[in-house]
Amino acid sequence: MAQPTSHLDIARRVIREEATALGVLAEGLGPSFDAAVELILGARGRVIVSGMGKSGHIARKIAATFASTGTPAHFVHPAEASHGDLGMLTNGDVVMVLSNSGETPELADIVAYCSRFGIPLIGVASRPDSTLLQQSDVALVLPALGEACGTGVVPTTSTTMTLALGDALAVALMDSRAFTPANFRDFHPGGKLGARLSKVRDLMHVGDMLPLVPADTPMSETLLTMTQLGFGVVGVTGADGGLDGIVTDGDLRRHMEGLLGLTAVQVMTRAPRTIGPDALAEEAVAVMNDRKITCLFVVDPAGSRRAIGILHIHDCLRAGVV
Repeated sequence: MAQPTSHLDIARRVIREEATALGVLAEGLGPSFDAAVELILGARGRVIVSGMGKSGHIARKIAATFASTGTPAHFVHPAEASHGDLGMLTNGDVVMVLSNSGETPELADIVAYCSRFGIPLIGVASRPDSTLLQQSDVALVLPALGEACGTGVVPTTSTTMTLALGDALAVALMDSRAFTPANFRDFHPGGKLGARLSKVRDLMHVGDMLPLVPADTPMSETLLTMTQLGFGVVGVTGADGGLDGIVTDGDLRRHMEGLLGLTAVQVMTRAPRTIGPDALAEEAVAVMNDRKITCLFVVDPAGSRRAIGILHIHDCLRAGVV
């Protein structure tokens, strides 16, 4: 009697089949993919993404990915489109419609509307001769592979390929638009992702919170500044206003004998590690961890060495960067 297939075996088979399908999809991409990217780049309006059922769920994700990476986009449900939402489609937009079969009846009104008003249509389906692809300005053909469910009826492989194709379009558009992590953060200010993409200038302390003393400041006053502001460090400035060094707890211990008879410049560590205001906070955390320090002075990016802020590891922790 044959042993029943384990859940783990099924899972591995499904993932392998879908991974193989993605490889076939990648190898099969051709000029139509470039045409789709160029069509979207040339749009004066937005990308309207639509699909029914499971394709609709994928369409929502693709629209969200486009919108968060510099390509204005939103999802329109095909059934709602037939009851008034076709008014969301305007000249200057590009419409992208997803349907594995290419024959989904609920999509007919969107397709007809695009044809009637000259709105460019990108179709995504697995049958080149389908109604959707025949009426599309750009046809993106999915490999006609079996679904990973084993019965051939549950959208699995087809939706995975469609999702990957959407990601590929989004990344190609990002590259064409020179979309940067800083741009990405503008659309993701909240949550862990927003925290990771925070810049040093977003978290640093400035103004009266900066623990700075001139080089000739007596250590008695230097210690007072160090204690009052609570960073455990003091920056020492030269005659030109630039940051020449810092005084840390370690420097205090190394100069315990006769400490109060010294000046800041005699105790400080020269040429401290600093960071610029436009660096990612995540980069600052990496520097602090590597150097085993808890603070970084932020200096003027113009090259004057002037301290314009200070960042503490606790600031990064509170923001969720770490």
